Amino acid sequence: MYEKFGQFIDGKWSPSSDGGTYEVINPSNEEILGHASKATSEDVEKALQSAKRGLAVWRKINPWDRANKIRKIADLIRERKDVIAKWISLENGKPFTQAQVEAVGSADIFEWNAEETKRIYGQIIESRFETTRMSVKYEPVGVVAALSPWNFPTILAARKISTALAAGCSVICKPDVVTPGSVMELVDICNQAGIPPGVVNLLSGDPPSIASQLIASDIVKKISITGSTRVGKLVLKQAADKVQRVTMELSGHAPFIVHDDANIHKAIDMAIMAKYRNTGQVCISPSRFFIHESKKEEFTKLFVEKTLQLKMGPGINKDSDLGPITTAKRLGEIEDLVEKTKQEGATVLCGGKRAAGFNKGYFYEATVFDNVKDDFTIMTAEPFGPLSPMLSFKHFDEVIERANNHDAGLAAYVATNSMEKAQKTSDALETGMVAVNTPVVAIAEAPFGGIKQSGYGREGGSEAIKDYLNAKYIHLGLSG
Repeated sequence: MYEKFGQFIDGKWSPSSDGGTYEVINPSNEEILGHASKATSEDVEKALQSAKRGLAVWRKINPWDRANKIRKIADLIRERKDVIAKWISLENGKPFTQAQVEAVGSADIFEWNAEETKRIYGQIIESRFETTRMSVKYEPVGVVAALSPWNFPTILAARKISTALAAGCSVICKPDVVTPGSVMELVDICNQAGIPPGVVNLLSGDPPSIASQLIASDIVKKISITGSTRVGKLVLKQAADKVQRVTMELSGHAPFIVHDDANIHKAIDMAIMAKYRNTGQVCISPSRFFIHESKKEEFTKLFVEKTLQLKMGPGINKDSDLGPITTAKRLGEIEDLVEKTKQEGATVLCGGKRAAGFNKGYFYEATVFDNVKDDFTIMTAEPFGPLSPMLSFKHFDEVIERANNHDAGLAAYVATNSMEKAQKTSDALETGMVAVNTPVVAIAEAPFGGIKQSGYGREGGSEAIKDYLNAKYIHLGLSG
């Protein structure tokens, strides 16, 4: 499946310098999808030099022409959404309809940033001196290293690539070894849209060695990473040596708060959609459910009923609601966390084991726990899977304190029919994003990112492009 791709450097696909490859596994059946190219240190250096040359070209292209090319990428993604969705489903295990949504969402991001390209506004500052003028202009930060994960391979790569292009930067994208093909397809579309050689590059292979070499280079001026907090800290430490700009979207552990006045049926629909997309392997997936004591029994009963109605199957099947866990390693970690949660005293209301009926594949049943306490491991360790602990609360201040009692601060969800509670809860939660009465958080026009150990910087919205620009202040004397 990967024969037409490889490393994308200087506007063309080629095998790695030593011809090395690695296996990519289909999580739905544990079979080998194919062998993807594995970059060498020599390939990384070629990509760095390519991006350096690409930057010199791309930053000089006027914003309207840049915008037209970026918009063409969006158009081509929409034309090829089913091709991209197939890649995502085969590599990631994501249900096909969800993969289509991801492909379309990637197009939306490129379209949004195509427009942002034309809206990089400078500033005139009134000078205190009659003989001088003061202004601020914005310039591309330089070559960007874009490190993207496997759970949303195209949409997360799209955020980084499109924003870099909009700002006038060149970019080297490093997809995860689990999902290289979907990102390769995206980069190939960038090439088809007429992005000049060297502006977009891709390195496929071992993430730590490639990332380390990119960050160590004087050519790279900015790093954008989506990943775990552990990996983000390692990247940040290395970037400090070069004082490189870093945007980090890291781990989450989102609280889901249901107030006593919430419409339970709407709250359930909201919770099911938010929790089970991509089989719970989402950084903003709700993973700590705080239900008002007057609603907990009803909410939990309906949540379990709806969970049991979800159809599990291979991602490529268009009628699957839940796909497999994406990797064997993640499956093992989920199994360990479930056993730990049971040992600590939780009751399993549904799930709690590998899914029956699948001879192969990393399938795990959606699992709901009751009798969970705040000091259980599952309340601090990000589940990153289809695991839902149910807890109750009595008072507003109590639930806010418990919800905020975590190092992560990415997203939170609130269900209420009270405008006052909606606003007070949103204000009090220590997260970068809050969704009230809706499961939708990640959209192109809104800033995506967290606080605390969930990272900093934003992707999406009008704020994102600022992280890819340098501000230059000019104080001009009118006479020489």
